[in-house]
Amino acid sequence: MTDGELDPVIHAQARLRVVATLSAMPNHASITFPRLQKLLDMTAGNLSTHLRKLEDAGYVTQTKTIEGRSPATYVALTPAGLAAFERYTAQIRSLIDPTGDPA
Repeated sequence: MTDGELDPVIHAQARLRVVATLSAMPNHASITFPRLQKLLDMTAGNLSTHLRKLEDAGYVTQTKTIEGRSPATYVALTPAGLAAFERYTAQIRSLIDPTGDPA
């Protein structure tokens, strides 16, 4: 990726929605897979596919646990994912207003 090029991992609409949602979590907390799926109104398969791409890039982690007798998956944004999202949003802002003037 060159300077000024938007991060292709984040730029896909579904992955952008995932990263934006995770970045808004208080104290960068994790969220359960079903809760994230419901918030984003995505199918489990679609969300899994996008999470895998984000995980491969080091932007999210998925932690699988057992709660009682049921499996649970928690998803969280990594520090690298947060930094990538902050770079991405800064690039978008500069595209919208290259002068940096507040309106």
